[in-house]
Amino acid sequence: MLKIGMSVNNIKKKRKQKGIDVEKGENERLKNKKILVCGLIILILIVFLIVLKNKIQRIFYPKLHEEFVSMYSDEYGVDENLVFAVIKAESNFQEDAVSHKDALGLMQIMKETAEDVARKYFNNSEREILNVQNNIKIGTKYLAVLLEKYKNIEVAVAAYNAGIGTVDNWIEKEIIKSDGSDIENIPYKETNNYVRKILRNYKIYQDLYK
Repeated sequence: MLKIGMSVNNIKKKRKQKGIDVEKGENERLKNKKILVCGLIILILIVFLIVLKNKIQRIFYPKLHEEFVSMYSDEYGVDENLVFAVIKAESNFQEDAVSHKDALGLMQIMKETAEDVARKYFNNSEREILNVQNNIKIGTKYLAVLLEKYKNIEVAVAAYNAGIGTVDNWIEKEIIKSDGSDIENIPYKETNNYVRKILRNYKIYQDLYK
């Protein structure tokens, strides 16, 4: 009788242990399932936030008037993202913008500069600076001229802001290098900040519109 009682107890213990093991296994499976589901949710949220971030950034960094920017960028050999970076920094896409120095339009072109570019490259035919197409055409051509002259973006956009004569003087006096490697030495605070802003905008446009 004692042996039978012990056998019955052993069977009960084994069944109880088996039940515990089954329960542990089920709990482990549920735990792993929860981890997997949470991981998928986190992954979906990350993808969603990346897509949403790009969409939000494109609202603040749009490509307005793309037909004109693309056309003249292609014609004059300038990266259109650089043109958009300049427009963003100069006027934030305000077509009738006028600065305190009387720079005009989307690309904030000085009247004298516009007349000079129009005379040299367009037979005086593009003088309506506030006209969107003309402004982009003249501004993009002027950027192309500066890029051809200085061979790098940093010094070219410095000249777009401060003027060719000023930048040539800085280079001649070795205040800045002609290769654009030391833009931190640009002596005009406005131009120093301007160049940094253009480079930042340019990188953002490149990343957003790959």
